[in-house]
Amino acid sequence: MRQGPGRDEDGRRLLTIGAFARAARLSPKALRLYDELELLRPAEVDPDTGYRRYAPGQLAQARLVAWLRRLGMPLARIREVTALPRAEAAAEIRAYWAGVEAETAARRDLAAFLVDQLSRPSPTAAPDAPGNGEPRMTSRTLSLRFASATDAGLIRPVNQDAAYASARVLAVADGFGAGGAEASSAAVESLRQLDGADVPPGGVLNLLEDVSLRADEAVREAAEGDASVGTTLTALLWTGAELGLVHIGDSRALLLREGELLRITQDHTPVQALLDEGRLTAQEAASHPQRALLTRALTGAGAVGAGTPGDRSPDLRLHEARPGDRCLLCSDGLYSVVPAEELRAALAAADTPGDAAAELVRLARAAGGPDNISCAVADVPTP
Repeated sequence: MRQGPGRDEDGRRLLTIGAFARAARLSPKALRLYDELELLRPAEVDPDTGYRRYAPGQLAQARLVAWLRRLGMPLARIREVTALPRAEAAAEIRAYWAGVEAETAARRDLAAFLVDQLSRPSPTAAPDAPGNGEPRMTSRTLSLRFASATDAGLIRPVNQDAAYASARVLAVADGFGAGGAEASSAAVESLRQLDGADVPPGGVLNLLEDVSLRADEAVREAAEGDASVGTTLTALLWTGAELGLVHIGDSRALLLREGELLRITQDHTPVQALLDEGRLTAQEAASHPQRALLTRALTGAGAVGAGTPGDRSPDLRLHEARPGDRCLLCSDGLYSVVPAEELRAALAAADTPGDAAAELVRLARAAGGPDNISCAVADVPTP
């Protein structure tokens, strides 16, 4: 019961806004903002002067708000977190930080991509070429040898995966939600136009960005705005000398080079974030209850997390291609049940991409086929 004006329910004297700000390590201006946003209401407001006073017991919440702001958490989300019980608030903060780290990793990859591109010599016109000396890109005429395969597996009643392979493009998408099959098909179909696309001078990054935007729009239309419907998308574009990558979700791109199987994508999942932090082993990750949860995907609402706290759009980058490389794109219905060494051995032993794709599907089915299975395989040609 209140003990009179200027005291809290335990009879302790209320703190002026200045004293409370110093104790909470917040500014009076911040406290006024948090009051307006209903993040931290004063215990008492003088009806005549509007002067705010705070109870000592509010210091814990004030400090929590300050710490969350230092994390960069948006105020709207802080309001939700501070209203939760302690255990749920901790889980929400953990989820938020996993998203921040995923966004940071994506920006790091983009920075590395740009540094690599800008560090390379600019392509120049041949000495006898007409024109004003503007850059001109030359490309090889060799094409990839390719194949793709998709299978519903032995458990799922519907195949929500989609796979595509051509002389220029490889793509795999793993749909989810009630319209997952339509979403994955729309994402893959949006890439077919790349088969005849020209790559302008220095324009590979722009082309990859156009591809990701086109896929995002196609999925939104297919999902009809339903945020619970979406798809992963992992695709490679053969430019004639390099492989351009578009990747979002947990489908994977791998490269068999000189007998070694290299993974060139990172899963956009909370489990991958825990692996990167060293908080999980590979064995623990394989059986983690949240291993299928995505932090990034294309959905009916656009790219997951778009605009908060950053635009979590697909990873875009270039990879050097060497003659004799064999590329594999696959959904988790393959790599989650077929060990990496078996994948490597099957890719190395197959005479053609078609043989490899067929054998990989067979291996996944032999392992129980609990999920849809999709793969696309291509060989980088030898000049």
